[in-house]
Amino acid sequence: MAAPAATQSALQKFINSPAGPKTIHFWAPAMKWALVIAGVGDLQRPAEVLSASQNASLAATGLIWTRYAMVITPKNFTLCTVNVFVAATGLTQLARIYKYRQTDEYKQKVAEGKA
Repeated sequence: MAAPAATQSALQKFINSPAGPKTIHFWAPAMKWALVIAGVGDLQRPAEVLSASQNASLAATGLIWTRYAMVITPKNFTLCTVNVFVAATGLTQLARIYKYRQTDEYKQKVAEGKA
């Protein structure tokens, strides 16, 4: 049985909270950081090999789940935070893809039928 809230340390309060590590509300966002790490890793890849549809999906899911994290009970700030970063990495990659597709190099590949 958990100790009364007044006698719990900050660590015990976190562990026993409705969004603490004893619940899926903690572990789902923790595992989702892998998407952010992968997105940041893709910043090293050339924009011509990035997938616009994949990054649009990441951006959309990040935005949708950010909103969801704020309307559920209990509010899940860790889920909100990770999804802000998922959306940001997806949007950053989409901007890189868009910028690449505006270049003469890409337009020449399209004209030659290589893109």
